[in-house]
Amino acid sequence: MGPSVSKNLKKDIKLLMFDQYGTLVDIQKGLTDMVTPFLQTKGWKGNPNQLVTWWRRTHFEDSMIDSLIDSGHTTYRKIGERAVSHVLKRANIDVTQTEIAWLVSQIEKLKPFPDVITNLQRLNTEYKLSILSNGDRDMLKASKKYIDFNFDATISVEEAGAFKPHKNTYSKAEEIINNKYKNIKRKNILFVANHAFDCIGAKAWGFKTAFIDRRQRPFGSSPHQPDLIVKNFHELANSLVGN
Repeated sequence: MGPSVSKNLKKDIKLLMFDQYGTLVDIQKGLTDMVTPFLQTKGWKGNPNQLVTWWRRTHFEDSMIDSLIDSGHTTYRKIGERAVSHVLKRANIDVTQTEIAWLVSQIEKLKPFPDVITNLQRLNTEYKLSILSNGDRDMLKASKKYIDFNFDATISVEEAGAFKPHKNTYSKAEEIINNKYKNIKRKNILFVANHAFDCIGAKAWGFKTAFIDRRQRPFGSSPHQPDLIVKNFHELANSLVGN
């Protein structure tokens, strides 16, 4: 069984909106598995998992700066290439621009966590399912065959011109969903993410939120607490659909 959910929450929800990177797909393990043989060919003796963590943190910081300075949206791919270039240079690893582009392109090939697809199928018996991702449109399109699940809508933050957790990303996603499904309003959307910052941004906008706490870490003391905290997608489906 999953954590109990209020009848009012279940009554309101008509659509689940998922973050992709780190929530649907295992970005840390996927990138570590990919980068390990690449680093071996470069003769690098460090920890690949730590390098991926450094890469992801640098990417996150740069994407937040891009949204805050508000001087035009930089693509996820471009920010990724800058982050990889910076991290590899700091690690004294010589790479070409072609290699940098290849490394970032592997994000498109990430596979779902083992518990995702079966439980998406369960959830889809009662709810519409969508994606709201910081990834570029073309990256999300390329990733579809690796996720291998037919979502009712896939939305890139490119539509809003900012990265999550900027409020425009959630407002634009709401607009797109409402244009497609007239009966689905803000109160009917449950945003699901493995990242506290994303849940906070969505909750501040007015969505209901579910935090996938795979790493068993405290959510924090933000006033924008999630409506539901679960350990994984199995618990999420149990809470919203039942056995």
